[in-house]
Amino acid sequence: MSQITRRKLLKRSAATGAAVLMLSSTQAKRVFGANDELKVAVVGFGGRGKEHIAAYSSLSGCSVTALCDADQNTLGKQAESMDKKTGGKIETYLDVRKLLESKNVDAIATATPNHWHSLITIWSCQAGKDVYVEKPISHNIYEGRKCVEAAAKYKRVVQHGTQRRSDKGWYEAFDYIRKGNLGAVKWVKGFCYKPRPSIGKTEGPQPIPAGVNYDLWCGPAPMEPLRRKKLHYDWHWVWPTGNGDIGNQGVHEMDLCRWFVGNKELPERVMSFGGRFLVDDDATTPNTLVTYYDYKPVPFIFEVRGLPSKAPTNFADGKVWPPMDAFGKIVRVGMWIQCEDGYFAAGEGGGWAYDKKGEKKQQFKQQLGRFGHQENFVKACKSRKPEDNVADAEVAHLSAACCHLGNISYQVGKEVPAADAQAAVKGNAQMAEAYERFSDHLAKNTFDPKTGKIVVGPTLTLDPKTERFTGEFADEANKHVSRDYRKPYVVPENV
Repeated sequence: MSQITRRKLLKRSAATGAAVLMLSSTQAKRVFGANDELKVAVVGFGGRGKEHIAAYSSLSGCSVTALCDADQNTLGKQAESMDKKTGGKIETYLDVRKLLESKNVDAIATATPNHWHSLITIWSCQAGKDVYVEKPISHNIYEGRKCVEAAAKYKRVVQHGTQRRSDKGWYEAFDYIRKGNLGAVKWVKGFCYKPRPSIGKTEGPQPIPAGVNYDLWCGPAPMEPLRRKKLHYDWHWVWPTGNGDIGNQGVHEMDLCRWFVGNKELPERVMSFGGRFLVDDDATTPNTLVTYYDYKPVPFIFEVRGLPSKAPTNFADGKVWPPMDAFGKIVRVGMWIQCEDGYFAAGEGGGWAYDKKGEKKQQFKQQLGRFGHQENFVKACKSRKPEDNVADAEVAHLSAACCHLGNISYQVGKEVPAADAQAAVKGNAQMAEAYERFSDHLAKNTFDPKTGKIVVGPTLTLDPKTERFTGEFADEANKHVSRDYRKPYVVPENV
């Protein structure tokens, strides 16, 4: 970063340690005219946040007026780039609390690590700002519910980064199936098959990258010594900051499952099995996970695979699993809806409806443009109509919480011999089928299912009204519903 940019940054950035901002909700009363510009601040842009900068810099009716990141180098480089476009008008902040004091910001788009998502959302609502929050909206179940409460209390638009909700193709596909064109729905499956390499093994604490304010970066999470080679991105694979791939890529497919089934609350029972197989590294989240959600009348199953897919495996009734797209390529992420008279298989680019014989009946193509979901957010912010927000806080919370439920069963689980793991699911037809695919996949990756061990989580029971666990394993499971927050970065009970 140039010295000029550094001086600008230090002058414009706020000092850390400010008190938690609690602005009056009277700031929420701004009414947008047809030609008014929505002023957006982007918080966190080491990865996905850059897409938000591009979106709100190019969409009609909005602009990027401020940037915030706890990494001074990342912030400085992006500010320097944007200053060339704005003539030096971009505001920069290291501390999101000071950003929220700005009167030059109407809305926040945040793409920080997961552990910051909810607190930024809540603080933004309290400050009278609308929020586009990247998936998942929360790091745990408690946080997500608090985001819902904050959005309602302060009458804020909170939109989740599950962008397929803005894709007309999915509406058409789901409507086709709900009208009975494939018969009654039996079950739904979501899947995330994305190889994830080892993050490596360290021998001790690692240096914090130069320019990173580590206190701000950690925020609500424990400020522990860095025990992985990379501070950025690999936070996905450790519990204090990430949620594994079920809460990373998987939340998109989880949202599709829940959207189609139409669930308005969490399931009463959930069970997972999996493990972190064939790698010895500093990650703690599973790289392979299967979860069963006991929704009535249509249950759904979710499968995560972080190991390479050497070859497609056979599905129980002879169909290839994972499904193939229209070009014969294996679909790595998507969903499968099994019906009495056929099935629907889909991934990133859309999907096909098939009959019982596996013959294609109808195609449903993706219809979402690059910035279509951000465009929906701008529309909702200006209209203030709840129906214009296709992925609101409640939608976000329930889909993210389903991911957390799968992780919690795994975290409460015990490592057992593979034979015992298979026996634990034999009474559930869908899970027994999933176990066969799981075992076959591991075997293709040189894991011996006869001698290896697998983490099997208990079947947890949940009260969907309180979003707390009940029954035999409740005490241990409820420890994962929330977390001990590091002051002053506390997600409040009363938002």
